[in-house]
Formats: sequence, C-alpha cells, structure tokens
Amino acid sequence: MSSLPTGHFIAGQQSHAGTQTFQAEQAESGEPLAPAFAEATTAEVEMACQAAAAVADEFADLPLARRAGLLEAIADALDARADAFVARTGLETGLPEPRLRGELARTSGQLRLFASVVRRGDFLGVRIDHGDPDREPAPKPDIRQYQIPLGPVAVFGASNFPLAFSVCGGDTASALAAGCPVVVKGHPAHPGTSAIAAEAVTEALQQLKLPAGIFSLLQGERHELGTALVQHPAIQAVGFTGSQRGGLALQSLAAQRPTPIPVYAEMGSVNPLFILPDALAERAEAIATGLAASFTLGCGQFCTKPGLVFLPRGERAEAFKEALCSHVEAMPAAAMLHRGILSAFETGCERLADMPGVTRLAAGQTAPGLATAQVYATDLATFRGTPGIAEEVFGPVTVIVELDDVDRMHDVAQGLEGQLTAGLHGTDAELAASRALITLLGQRAGRVLCNGFPTGVEVGEAMVHGGPWPATTNSRTTSVGTRAIERFLRPVSLQDMPEAALPAALQSANPLGLPRLVDGAFEAGSAGT
Repeated sequence: MSSLPTGHFIAGQQSHAGTQTFQAEQAESGEPLAPAFAEATTAEVEMACQAAAAVADEFADLPLARRAGLLEAIADALDARADAFVARTGLETGLPEPRLRGELARTSGQLRLFASVVRRGDFLGVRIDHGDPDREPAPKPDIRQYQIPLGPVAVFGASNFPLAFSVCGGDTASALAAGCPVVVKGHPAHPGTSAIAAEAVTEALQQLKLPAGIFSLLQGERHELGTALVQHPAIQAVGFTGSQRGGLALQSLAAQRPTPIPVYAEMGSVNPLFILPDALAERAEAIATGLAASFTLGCGQFCTKPGLVFLPRGERAEAFKEALCSHVEAMPAAAMLHRGILSAFETGCERLADMPGVTRLAAGQTAPGLATAQVYATDLATFRGTPGIAEEVFGPVTVIVELDDVDRMHDVAQGLEGQLTAGLHGTDAELAASRALITLLGQRAGRVLCNGFPTGVEVGEAMVHGGPWPATTNSRTTSVGTRAIERFLRPVSLQDMPEAALPAALQSANPLGLPRLVDGAFEAGSAGT
C-alpha cells in the first residue's frame, strides 16, 4: 500500500478531529516510525459509539447468511493485504515474516470459522416448549427461547498478537458473528497494522453494502481513550487481552457505570507443568527440548508460555536440567515487541535473581536491546514462602521447582491461582493413576494438556482459552474457539407470542432450518448444509 491512513475509521469515514498525535516505534531500536497517527478525542469516541448504537438493531436482524458473508469478506480483504502486513507489522513488532504470515492465516481462518458457526445457527440456542391449555391444575404456557446480541462491543487490541488478537482478531470476529457492532481501540504499539486491518473491514462493509456503523477503529495511547470507550452508555460489553493491571482497570471502569457491563479480559498466567518421575526417566531429553522451544517461542511473549515447572528431585531431575540448560545457553538473543516489554522482562528477571533460594541455572546469548532466555530453579519451601515466584514474567524465562516427594504435586496444584493452562507429563500408567491430579488441574485451568506444551492454541470448536481468576475475569467462557461467541449473546424467552409475531428463528415451521430443542427432543435442522 502506498500510504497509511493516519486518522480513525469511524463508520466508514476517516476522522482527524484532534491535534495530538503519536508514533509507533521500531521494535528493536526504539526509533520512531513514520507517519504520526491522530490521537482520538472524546468527540470521536462519541461518534463511533453512537454510530454503532444506531445500527445495532439492523445488524442483529441481518440474515445469517449475510452476516456470515461479512466475516468471509473481511477474511478475504485481510489475506489480500498480506504483503502490507508483513512490511509494516514486522517493523512495529519485530516479529519475523513466517510468524506474521502464520498469524494472518490464523486471523482470517478464525473469521471463516465463525462464518460457518453463523450459517449453522446452533449458537442461537433455540428451545421451544409448546403450550398446553388443557394441562391441570394450570395451563402450560408456550415458551420459546433464543439468544440475541448484547449490542455494541468495545475491543482492545493486544500487543503480543497484532493480528490474531487485535483489530480483526478473535474478539472482533466473535462479536461480529454474534451480531454486535464493534468499536476497536487499536494497540498504540502498532497503529500502522491496525490501520491496514481497519481498511480491510471497511472495504468488506462497503463491498456488501452493509451499514458502516458496524465497525469503527479509534487510535491513541492515552488512557483516557479507553476510559471514555468503556464508560460510554452505548457499549454493552468489552473484550480485552493483555496485562492483569490493564484488565482489572477496565473491569473497574465497567463496574462503575450506572449500568455495569461484562468485561471479558484474558490476563495471562504462568501455565504450570508437572513432570512425573517415570516420564522424566524415559524421556528427560525430549521433554527438555520441548520445554526450551515452548517457553522461548515468540521470545516468550505468549500468554500460554510455561513459566513454572514442577518435578521430583534426584538424578533424573539433574539430567533434565542439564539438557534444558544446554538448549537455553545456545539460544540467540531475540527482539521483544517493544522497548517497554523488554524493560519489564529484564526487571522481572532481576527480581527472580534477587530472591533468596532462587538460582539462575542458565542464560542464552546476549545482545544490546534484545532479550536473553533464562532458566531459574528453586525448591518447594522457597516457592511456598516466596509468592513472587509464581508471578508471570512476560518473556523467555521459566522457573523449575524441585519437589522432595512427588506426592506433593497435588498439594502444589491445590495452592495455585487460576491459570489459562496446566500440563502433565507422564507415562500411560502414571496418568491413569493421576486422575485426582488431572481433575484438580481442571479446576485450576481452562485447558489441561497431556505430554505436550501449551504454546500454540488451536482455533476450533472444542478449544478453551480462558480459566479461573486471575487468568481471566470470567472463567465460564473462552476467547478462542467457537464458544467465544457466547460472550456477546444473552438468552431471551418469548411467552404465548402469536406465530406471526415470532422471529423466524422461533417460528414453528423453522424457516431458517435451525437445529432446535423442541419439547425436550433435539431437531437437527438443515441450516448450513
């Protein structure tokens, strides 16, 4: 593309109402990147939110096929801009081209996945209980239930996934699939990337002749922008991926509104791994290799990075640590997403190094302005007596906790906070004998892995990317996978409504061919076939 739009995308129009500007920085050097982007004003927040509110009902009533078509058109428009993303996003984030092309494929792929969900129609959750006027002692009413969109959703772009969790990422895809207009606050670290993505959405809306107010993008680095967006009365829900501090701030703002709204914030975790003794004896080298690759993947900037490893003390543990350190010491230094994240990573590693009873086992290669992979180790007593060890350090670092008794793993898991993931490495016999531990890990995490590593979140029907507090603000849902659509819907029952007044989804003839539960029996329907 020849130039980047430097204003805001508000209902299909570029806006430059304010005079303040900001610039992205080159990830490795910290040098400013041209051009300067406009900082959104309070008036522009108002414009975007009002535009979303004005079209909310129309978008909610849009035929499912057209809603699905919009998601597919956005995916096509994103794919057509692949080279532009690689050129700009690489500068803003330091991420290499293969990672960016893979992330773009994931972004467009999840849009197409949600299009299939919309066409299938089961997300509407239709339930019909026919009435019985002759029932004794009281007539049975006719009750029909389905899910309706919440209304306009505010989405906050994430720094570590500039495509898959940003302007057109999972929150936006699932909100649009639910029938909710979206107002995105782009992440200030990659405004150029956000602008390219917003152009793709705007193009898709224009191509399909759909209301422009369905989507807006606001850019800026001031906290006041996020505050105004969350507290605007038109906004009915918030999607966020980022730090715990940021997520809790948004939740507090949403709770202070005259009418509170839900905030679906994914705030990260340490994603503990438990290695059982027989697995350690059989494949210490393989587990060490996999762990080294996992906690340094993307320079450790995944919210699913395994940051804590529990294993039994002994000769097997020594062999494992030796293999892990060998891999880590050979690792080149790598660029982080921006200088602020690098500074926070270095501070976190210094904090670990200064803790009594914590030892740095290995460090990778060093280079100015780049992050060095690191491994630390401690024992159970120190871990329990030093709560800071269990705090996430965002970046390529992990901590090994050695246990004198493998039976203590259950007690350790019992004391963990909520996590996005938890993993267990064991032989078949060990895993069969560890059902109680597996059940407990399921109570602590949204996803429990067997003999694997948590980095790499499959986008599909069965995935859960969420977990108990403080990993997220709501443990009952997910931000990845098709169930993410449920965040932006709510159930409504219509009672004794005349057939002519019913929405198509609830009509007895089932004109949409939806799968439905009718009088307790499931009807498959024909939608999406």
